[in-house]
Amino acid sequence: MNESARLTETGAGIRVITEVVPSVRSVALGLWVRTGSRDETPAQAGVSHFLEHLLFKGTPSYSAIEISERFDGLGAAFNAATGKETTQLYARYLDEHTEDVFDLLGEMLLESTFPEIDSERDVVLEEIAMYEDEPSDRVHDYLADAIFGDTPLGRRILGRSEVIANIPVPDIAAYHAGRYTAGNIVIAAAGSLDHEEIVALAERLAPEAGNGAETLKPEQPSGTGRFQFATKDTEQYHICFGGPGINRADERRFALAVLDSILGGSSSSRLFREVREERGLAYSVGTYSEQFTDTGVAALYVGTREENVEQACAVIGAELEQIRSVPVSPAEVARAKEHVKGRMVLAEESTAARMSRLARSTLHEIPLLTLDEMLARVDAVGVEDLSELASELYSGERLSAACVGRDEQRFRAAVGSVAEGLAA
Repeated sequence: MNESARLTETGAGIRVITEVVPSVRSVALGLWVRTGSRDETPAQAGVSHFLEHLLFKGTPSYSAIEISERFDGLGAAFNAATGKETTQLYARYLDEHTEDVFDLLGEMLLESTFPEIDSERDVVLEEIAMYEDEPSDRVHDYLADAIFGDTPLGRRILGRSEVIANIPVPDIAAYHAGRYTAGNIVIAAAGSLDHEEIVALAERLAPEAGNGAETLKPEQPSGTGRFQFATKDTEQYHICFGGPGINRADERRFALAVLDSILGGSSSSRLFREVREERGLAYSVGTYSEQFTDTGVAALYVGTREENVEQACAVIGAELEQIRSVPVSPAEVARAKEHVKGRMVLAEESTAARMSRLARSTLHEIPLLTLDEMLARVDAVGVEDLSELASELYSGERLSAACVGRDEQRFRAAVGSVAEGLAA
Protein backbone atom coordinates (compact mmCIF):
# COMPACT_ATOMS: atom_id res chain seq x y z
CA MET A 1 0.00 0.00 0.00
CA ASN A 2 1.03 3.62 -0.57
CA GLU A 3 2.23 4.81 2.84
CA SER A 4 2.97 8.34 1.60
CA ALA A 5 -0.75 9.05 1.14
CA ARG A 6 -2.95 10.05 4.07
CA LEU A 7 -6.70 9.46 4.23
CA THR A 8 -9.11 11.12 6.68
CA GLU A 9 -12.91 11.19 6.81
CA THR A 10 -14.54 14.39 8.01
CA GLY A 11 -17.39 14.48 10.47
CA ALA A 12 -19.81 14.95 7.58
CA GLY A 13 -18.47 11.87 5.79
CA ILE A 14 -16.30 13.50 3.11
CA ARG A 15 -13.11 11.55 2.44
CA VAL A 16 -9.89 13.57 2.16
CA ILE A 17 -6.78 11.97 0.68
CA THR A 18 -3.48 13.77 0.13
CA GLU A 19 0.11 13.09 -0.80
CA VAL A 20 3.03 15.42 -0.14
CA VAL A 21 5.44 15.89 -3.06
CA PRO A 22 8.47 17.62 -1.49
CA SER A 23 10.12 18.69 -4.76
CA VAL A 24 7.36 21.09 -5.93
CA ARG A 25 5.89 24.44 -4.89
CA SER A 26 2.48 23.81 -6.42
CA VAL A 27 -0.62 21.88 -5.41
CA ALA A 28 -3.05 19.93 -7.54
CA LEU A 29 -6.43 19.92 -5.79
CA GLY A 30 -9.54 18.09 -6.95
CA LEU A 31 -13.06 17.92 -5.57
CA TRP A 32 -14.53 14.70 -6.93
CA VAL A 33 -18.09 13.37 -6.88
CA ARG A 34 -19.02 9.74 -7.48
CA THR A 35 -21.60 10.58 -10.09
CA GLY A 36 -21.64 10.77 -13.87
CA SER A 37 -23.64 9.90 -16.95
CA ARG A 38 -23.97 6.32 -15.72
CA ASP A 39 -26.27 7.56 -12.96
CA GLU A 40 -28.77 9.18 -15.33
CA THR A 41 -32.11 7.94 -16.53
CA PRO A 42 -32.94 8.45 -20.23
CA ALA A 43 -34.93 11.53 -19.26
CA GLN A 44 -31.81 12.93 -17.57
CA ALA A 45 -29.34 12.09 -20.34
CA GLY A 46 -26.67 14.79 -20.19
CA VAL A 47 -27.62 16.41 -16.87
CA SER A 48 -24.33 15.44 -15.15
CA HIS A 49 -22.31 17.25 -17.81
CA PHE A 50 -24.72 20.19 -17.96
CA LEU A 51 -24.51 20.54 -14.18
CA GLU A 52 -20.71 20.59 -14.35
CA HIS A 53 -20.99 23.60 -16.69
CA LEU A 54 -23.39 25.37 -14.35
CA LEU A 55 -21.00 25.09 -11.40
CA PHE A 56 -18.94 27.82 -13.10
CA LYS A 57 -21.83 30.21 -13.67
CA GLY A 58 -22.26 31.70 -10.23
CA THR A 59 -22.39 31.23 -6.45
CA PRO A 60 -23.69 33.40 -3.60
CA SER A 61 -20.31 35.16 -3.50
CA TYR A 62 -19.22 35.29 -7.14
CA SER A 63 -20.64 35.75 -10.62
CA ALA A 64 -19.28 33.70 -13.51
CA ILE A 65 -16.80 36.39 -14.55
CA GLU A 66 -15.75 36.94 -10.94
CA ILE A 67 -15.00 33.21 -10.59
CA SER A 68 -12.67 33.41 -13.59
CA GLU A 69 -11.06 36.62 -12.32
CA ARG A 70 -10.60 35.10 -8.87
CA PHE A 71 -8.80 32.03 -10.25
CA ASP A 72 -6.66 34.20 -12.52
CA GLY A 73 -5.79 36.46 -9.59
CA LEU A 74 -4.60 33.41 -7.67
CA GLY A 75 -2.45 32.25 -10.60
CA ALA A 76 -4.43 29.03 -10.80
CA ALA A 77 -5.10 26.75 -13.74
CA PHE A 78 -8.60 25.34 -13.27
CA ASN A 79 -11.14 23.19 -15.06
CA ALA A 80 -13.74 20.46 -14.63
CA ALA A 81 -14.60 17.14 -16.22
CA THR A 82 -17.51 14.72 -16.35
CA GLY A 83 -17.11 11.01 -16.97
CA LYS A 84 -19.45 8.05 -16.92
CA GLU A 85 -18.86 7.48 -13.22
CA THR A 86 -17.31 10.69 -11.85
CA THR A 87 -17.46 14.48 -11.95
CA GLN A 88 -14.61 16.68 -10.79
CA LEU A 89 -13.58 20.28 -10.24
CA TYR A 90 -9.84 20.79 -10.05
CA ALA A 91 -7.11 23.40 -9.94
CA ARG A 92 -3.31 23.69 -9.86
CA TYR A 93 -1.86 26.65 -8.03
CA LEU A 94 0.98 27.99 -5.85
CA ASP A 95 0.98 26.41 -2.40
CA GLU A 96 0.42 29.77 -0.67
CA HIS A 97 -3.10 29.98 -2.11
CA THR A 98 -4.51 26.68 -0.81
CA GLU A 99 -7.21 28.17 1.42
CA ASP A 100 -8.50 30.63 -1.16
CA VAL A 101 -8.58 28.06 -3.98
CA PHE A 102 -10.20 25.42 -1.78
CA ASP A 103 -12.94 27.76 -0.59
CA LEU A 104 -13.72 28.86 -4.14
CA LEU A 105 -13.90 25.30 -5.47
CA GLY A 106 -16.01 24.22 -2.51
CA GLU A 107 -18.50 27.03 -3.01
CA MET A 108 -18.76 26.20 -6.70
CA LEU A 109 -19.29 22.50 -5.99
CA LEU A 110 -21.99 22.84 -3.35
CA GLU A 111 -23.54 26.32 -3.60
CA SER A 112 -24.14 27.02 -7.27
CA THR A 113 -27.10 29.33 -7.75
CA PHE A 114 -27.66 28.08 -11.34
CA PRO A 115 -27.78 31.56 -12.93
CA GLU A 116 -27.48 32.25 -16.65
CA ILE A 117 -28.91 28.81 -17.31
CA ASP A 118 -30.42 29.59 -20.70
CA SER A 119 -27.19 30.95 -22.16
CA GLU A 120 -25.33 27.91 -20.82
CA ARG A 121 -27.93 25.61 -22.39
CA ASP A 122 -26.95 27.14 -25.71
CA VAL A 123 -23.26 26.61 -24.96
CA VAL A 124 -23.79 22.91 -24.24
CA LEU A 125 -26.03 22.53 -27.29
CA GLU A 126 -23.22 24.04 -29.36
CA GLU A 127 -20.79 21.56 -27.77
CA ILE A 128 -23.08 18.69 -28.76
CA ALA A 129 -23.34 20.07 -32.30
CA MET A 130 -19.56 20.42 -32.50
CA TYR A 131 -19.18 16.85 -31.31
CA GLU A 132 -21.60 15.63 -33.98
CA ASP A 133 -19.26 17.16 -36.56
CA GLU A 134 -16.29 15.15 -35.23
CA PRO A 135 -16.78 11.59 -36.51
CA SER A 136 -13.43 10.47 -35.09
CA ASP A 137 -14.88 11.21 -31.63
CA ARG A 138 -18.48 10.20 -32.27
CA VAL A 139 -17.60 6.69 -33.46
CA HIS A 140 -16.52 5.70 -29.94
CA ASP A 141 -20.04 6.42 -28.68
CA TYR A 142 -21.50 4.27 -31.44
CA LEU A 143 -19.22 1.47 -30.30
CA ALA A 144 -20.36 1.88 -26.68
CA ASP A 145 -23.95 1.66 -27.93
CA ALA A 146 -23.11 -1.51 -29.82
CA ILE A 147 -21.50 -3.10 -26.76
CA PHE A 148 -23.88 -1.98 -24.00
CA GLY A 149 -27.08 -1.14 -25.85
CA ASP A 150 -29.61 1.33 -24.46
CA THR A 151 -28.13 1.43 -20.96
CA PRO A 152 -26.32 4.19 -19.09
CA LEU A 153 -22.93 2.90 -20.23
CA GLY A 154 -24.17 2.73 -23.79
CA ARG A 155 -25.17 6.41 -23.86
CA ARG A 156 -22.80 9.30 -24.44
CA ILE A 157 -21.71 11.62 -21.64
CA LEU A 158 -22.94 14.77 -23.43
CA GLY A 159 -26.46 13.36 -23.46
CA ARG A 160 -29.32 14.33 -25.75
CA SER A 161 -30.02 17.80 -27.11
CA GLU A 162 -33.73 17.61 -26.31
CA VAL A 163 -32.97 16.93 -22.64
CA ILE A 164 -30.51 19.81 -22.36
CA ALA A 165 -32.89 22.17 -24.15
CA ASN A 166 -35.82 21.46 -21.85
CA ILE A 167 -34.74 20.22 -18.43
CA PRO A 168 -35.94 22.72 -15.79
CA VAL A 169 -33.81 24.19 -13.02
CA PRO A 170 -35.69 22.36 -10.21
CA ASP A 171 -34.83 19.01 -11.82
CA ILE A 172 -31.16 19.98 -12.08
CA ALA A 173 -31.14 21.18 -8.47
CA ALA A 174 -32.75 17.94 -7.33
CA TYR A 175 -30.13 15.90 -9.18
CA HIS A 176 -27.41 17.99 -7.55
CA ALA A 177 -28.89 17.58 -4.07
CA GLY A 178 -29.34 13.85 -4.52
CA ARG A 179 -25.89 13.08 -5.91
CA TYR A 180 -23.49 15.71 -4.50
CA THR A 181 -23.74 14.22 -1.01
CA ALA A 182 -21.04 13.75 1.61
CA GLY A 183 -20.62 10.03 0.99
CA ASN A 184 -20.14 10.66 -2.71
CA ILE A 185 -17.44 13.34 -2.33
CA VAL A 186 -13.69 12.78 -2.25
CA ILE A 187 -11.18 15.61 -1.92
CA ALA A 188 -7.76 14.73 -3.29
CA ALA A 189 -4.59 16.80 -3.35
CA ALA A 190 -0.94 16.27 -4.23
CA GLY A 191 2.01 18.61 -4.01
CA SER A 192 3.32 21.12 -1.48
CA LEU A 193 0.61 20.79 1.16
CA ASP A 194 -0.31 20.04 4.73
CA HIS A 195 -2.81 17.22 5.16
CA GLU A 196 -4.36 18.63 8.31
CA GLU A 197 -4.94 21.98 6.61
CA ILE A 198 -6.85 20.29 3.77
CA VAL A 199 -8.91 18.31 6.29
CA ALA A 200 -9.72 21.47 8.24
CA LEU A 201 -10.85 23.20 5.06
CA ALA A 202 -12.98 20.20 4.15
CA GLU A 203 -14.65 20.31 7.56
CA ARG A 204 -16.06 23.72 6.58
CA LEU A 205 -18.01 22.22 3.70
CA ALA A 206 -21.64 21.41 4.30
CA PRO A 207 -22.91 18.98 1.67
CA GLU A 208 -26.15 17.08 1.93
CA ALA A 209 -25.84 14.10 4.25
CA GLY A 210 -25.98 10.56 2.92
CA ASN A 211 -23.86 7.80 1.51
CA GLY A 212 -24.85 8.47 -2.06
CA ALA A 213 -27.46 6.97 -4.33
CA GLU A 214 -26.77 3.54 -5.74
CA THR A 215 -25.32 3.50 -9.22
CA LEU A 216 -27.66 2.47 -11.99
CA LYS A 217 -26.45 -0.81 -13.42
CA PRO A 218 -26.31 -1.39 -17.16
CA GLU A 219 -27.53 -4.48 -18.85
CA GLN A 220 -24.90 -7.14 -19.24
CA PRO A 221 -22.78 -6.28 -22.27
CA SER A 222 -23.52 -8.35 -25.31
CA GLY A 223 -21.70 -11.67 -25.44
CA THR A 224 -21.79 -11.50 -29.22
CA GLY A 225 -20.90 -8.64 -31.52
CA ARG A 226 -23.28 -5.93 -32.67
CA PHE A 227 -23.05 -3.59 -35.65
CA GLN A 228 -23.51 0.19 -35.72
CA PHE A 229 -23.14 2.41 -38.79
CA ALA A 230 -23.76 6.15 -39.07
CA THR A 231 -23.98 7.54 -42.56
CA LYS A 232 -22.05 10.79 -42.98
CA ASP A 233 -20.31 12.41 -45.94
CA THR A 234 -16.75 12.15 -44.67
CA GLU A 235 -13.36 11.91 -46.33
CA GLN A 236 -12.43 8.98 -44.10
CA TYR A 237 -14.28 6.02 -42.65
CA HIS A 238 -13.90 6.20 -38.88
CA ILE A 239 -13.94 2.65 -37.56
CA CYS A 240 -13.95 1.04 -34.12
CA PHE A 241 -13.89 -2.62 -33.14
CA GLY A 242 -14.27 -3.64 -29.53
CA GLY A 243 -16.00 -5.62 -26.86
CA PRO A 244 -16.49 -5.95 -23.11
CA GLY A 245 -13.26 -5.45 -21.19
CA ILE A 246 -12.22 -5.74 -17.56
CA ASN A 247 -13.29 -3.69 -14.54
CA ARG A 248 -11.10 -1.10 -12.85
CA ALA A 249 -10.15 -3.38 -9.91
CA ASP A 250 -9.18 -6.37 -12.05
CA GLU A 251 -5.54 -7.33 -11.45
CA ARG A 252 -5.28 -8.09 -15.17
CA ARG A 253 -5.30 -4.36 -15.86
CA PHE A 254 -1.50 -4.46 -15.76
CA ALA A 255 -1.43 -7.23 -18.37
CA LEU A 256 -3.92 -5.23 -20.45
CA ALA A 257 -1.60 -2.22 -20.37
CA VAL A 258 1.22 -4.40 -21.74
CA LEU A 259 -1.09 -5.97 -24.33
CA ASP A 260 -2.23 -2.51 -25.46
CA SER A 261 1.37 -1.40 -25.89
CA ILE A 262 2.13 -4.44 -28.05
CA LEU A 263 -0.99 -4.33 -30.17
CA GLY A 264 -1.72 -0.66 -30.70
CA GLY A 265 -0.67 1.62 -27.87
CA SER A 266 2.75 2.77 -29.02
CA SER A 267 4.64 3.88 -32.12
CA SER A 268 6.29 0.45 -32.33
CA SER A 269 3.02 -1.45 -31.86
CA ARG A 270 1.86 -4.02 -34.36
CA LEU A 271 -1.14 -2.07 -35.66
CA PHE A 272 0.82 1.17 -35.99
CA ARG A 273 3.59 -0.62 -37.84
CA GLU A 274 1.45 -2.75 -40.16
CA VAL A 275 -1.43 -0.36 -40.88
CA ARG A 276 0.40 2.96 -40.95
CA GLU A 277 4.13 2.49 -41.43
CA GLU A 278 4.19 -0.51 -43.79
CA ARG A 279 1.07 0.16 -45.87
CA GLY A 280 0.17 3.81 -45.37
CA LEU A 281 -3.49 2.96 -44.80
CA ALA A 282 -4.10 5.39 -41.95
CA TYR A 283 -2.71 8.36 -40.10
CA SER A 284 -4.37 7.36 -36.81
CA VAL A 285 -4.65 3.76 -35.64
CA GLY A 286 -4.41 2.23 -32.18
CA THR A 287 -5.99 0.40 -29.28
CA TYR A 288 -7.55 1.80 -26.12
CA SER A 289 -9.37 0.54 -23.05
CA GLU A 290 -11.77 1.87 -20.45
CA GLN A 291 -12.44 0.44 -17.00
CA PHE A 292 -15.61 0.96 -14.99
CA THR A 293 -16.77 -0.32 -11.61
CA ASP A 294 -17.97 -3.68 -12.85
CA THR A 295 -17.05 -3.92 -16.52
CA GLY A 296 -14.98 -2.23 -19.19
CA VAL A 297 -14.20 -1.81 -22.88
CA ALA A 298 -11.27 -3.11 -24.94
CA ALA A 299 -11.22 -1.55 -28.39
CA LEU A 300 -9.28 -0.23 -31.35
CA TYR A 301 -9.75 2.66 -33.77
CA VAL A 302 -8.65 3.37 -37.31
CA GLY A 303 -9.45 6.23 -39.69
CA THR A 304 -8.93 5.41 -43.34
CA ARG A 305 -10.06 6.55 -46.80
CA GLU A 306 -12.93 4.75 -48.51
CA GLU A 307 -10.74 2.87 -50.97
CA ASN A 308 -8.66 1.47 -48.08
CA VAL A 309 -11.46 0.19 -45.84
CA GLU A 310 -11.31 -3.44 -46.94
CA GLN A 311 -7.52 -3.66 -46.76
CA ALA A 312 -7.29 -1.89 -43.41
CA CYS A 313 -9.87 -4.23 -41.89
CA ALA A 314 -8.11 -7.25 -43.36
CA VAL A 315 -4.78 -6.20 -41.84
CA ILE A 316 -6.43 -5.54 -38.46
CA GLY A 317 -8.15 -8.92 -38.59
CA ALA A 318 -4.86 -10.66 -39.35
CA GLU A 319 -3.10 -8.88 -36.48
CA LEU A 320 -5.86 -9.82 -34.03
CA GLU A 321 -5.70 -13.44 -35.15
CA GLN A 322 -1.92 -13.38 -34.74
CA ILE A 323 -1.99 -12.03 -31.20
CA ARG A 324 -4.75 -14.47 -30.20
CA SER A 325 -3.02 -17.56 -31.54
CA VAL A 326 0.75 -17.01 -31.47
CA PRO A 327 2.65 -16.28 -28.21
CA VAL A 328 4.29 -12.87 -28.12
CA SER A 329 8.09 -12.94 -28.30
CA PRO A 330 10.11 -12.23 -25.14
CA ALA A 331 11.76 -9.24 -26.80
CA GLU A 332 8.38 -7.69 -27.66
CA VAL A 333 7.10 -8.28 -24.13
CA ALA A 334 10.21 -6.72 -22.62
CA ARG A 335 9.91 -3.62 -24.84
CA ALA A 336 6.22 -3.22 -24.02
CA LYS A 337 6.84 -3.54 -20.29
CA GLU A 338 9.44 -0.80 -20.38
CA HIS A 339 7.03 1.40 -22.34
CA VAL A 340 4.29 0.90 -19.75
CA LYS A 341 6.63 1.42 -16.81
CA GLY A 342 8.02 4.57 -18.38
CA ARG A 343 4.56 6.07 -18.66
CA MET A 344 3.84 5.16 -15.03
CA VAL A 345 7.00 6.86 -13.79
CA LEU A 346 6.41 9.96 -15.90
CA ALA A 347 2.84 10.21 -14.58
CA GLU A 348 4.13 10.11 -11.00
CA GLU A 349 6.13 13.27 -11.75
CA SER A 350 2.85 15.13 -12.37
CA THR A 351 1.00 16.36 -9.30
CA ALA A 352 -2.24 16.40 -11.31
CA ALA A 353 -1.81 12.74 -12.26
CA ARG A 354 -1.05 11.82 -8.65
CA MET A 355 -4.10 13.70 -7.43
CA SER A 356 -6.28 11.93 -9.98
CA ARG A 357 -4.97 8.50 -8.96
CA LEU A 358 -5.59 9.27 -5.28
CA ALA A 359 -9.15 10.33 -6.00
CA ARG A 360 -10.07 7.41 -8.23
CA SER A 361 -8.63 4.87 -5.82
CA THR A 362 -10.62 6.34 -2.94
CA LEU A 363 -13.86 6.89 -4.85
CA HIS A 364 -13.89 3.34 -6.20
CA GLU A 365 -12.35 1.70 -3.12
CA ILE A 366 -9.38 0.23 -4.95
CA PRO A 367 -6.13 -0.35 -3.06
CA LEU A 368 -3.73 2.53 -3.63
CA LEU A 369 -0.49 0.93 -4.78
CA THR A 370 2.93 2.48 -4.55
CA LEU A 371 4.88 3.13 -7.74
CA ASP A 372 7.17 0.20 -6.92
CA GLU A 373 4.16 -2.09 -6.46
CA MET A 374 2.75 -1.05 -9.82
CA LEU A 375 6.08 -1.57 -11.55
CA ALA A 376 6.38 -5.01 -9.97
CA ARG A 377 2.95 -5.99 -11.26
CA VAL A 378 3.96 -4.98 -14.77
CA ASP A 379 7.18 -6.96 -14.48
CA ALA A 380 5.17 -10.01 -13.35
CA VAL A 381 3.10 -10.12 -16.56
CA GLY A 382 3.95 -13.24 -18.56
CA VAL A 383 3.48 -14.35 -22.14
CA GLU A 384 0.71 -16.73 -21.11
CA ASP A 385 -1.15 -13.89 -19.36
CA LEU A 386 -1.11 -11.90 -22.59
CA SER A 387 -2.26 -14.84 -24.72
CA GLU A 388 -5.19 -15.58 -22.41
CA LEU A 389 -6.25 -11.95 -22.27
CA ALA A 390 -5.99 -11.46 -26.03
CA SER A 391 -8.05 -14.60 -26.65
CA GLU A 392 -10.74 -13.35 -24.29
CA LEU A 393 -10.94 -9.67 -25.21
CA TYR A 394 -10.32 -9.86 -28.95
CA SER A 395 -12.30 -12.98 -29.80
CA GLY A 396 -13.84 -12.41 -33.22
CA GLU A 397 -17.22 -13.75 -32.09
CA ARG A 398 -17.68 -11.15 -29.35
CA LEU A 399 -16.31 -8.05 -31.09
CA SER A 400 -18.73 -5.29 -32.02
CA ALA A 401 -18.12 -2.86 -34.86
CA ALA A 402 -18.98 0.81 -35.31
CA CYS A 403 -18.30 3.10 -38.23
CA VAL A 404 -19.02 6.61 -39.46
CA GLY A 405 -18.72 6.86 -43.23
CA ARG A 406 -20.51 7.14 -46.57
CA ASP A 407 -21.46 3.61 -47.56
CA GLU A 408 -22.71 1.08 -45.02
CA GLN A 409 -22.52 -1.85 -47.41
CA ARG A 410 -18.85 -1.18 -48.10
CA PHE A 411 -18.08 -1.43 -44.40
CA ARG A 412 -20.32 -4.48 -43.94
CA ALA A 413 -18.38 -6.25 -46.67
CA ALA A 414 -15.11 -5.55 -44.84
CA VAL A 415 -16.12 -6.16 -41.24
CA GLY A 416 -16.11 -9.94 -41.36
CA SER A 417 -12.32 -10.10 -41.56
CA VAL A 418 -12.20 -8.70 -38.01
CA ALA A 419 -15.45 -9.73 -36.36
CA GLU A 420 -16.67 -12.86 -38.09
CA GLY A 421 -19.96 -12.83 -36.24
CA LEU A 422 -20.89 -9.62 -38.06
CA ALA A 423 -20.11 -10.81 -41.58
CA ALA A 424 -22.77 -9.79 -44.08
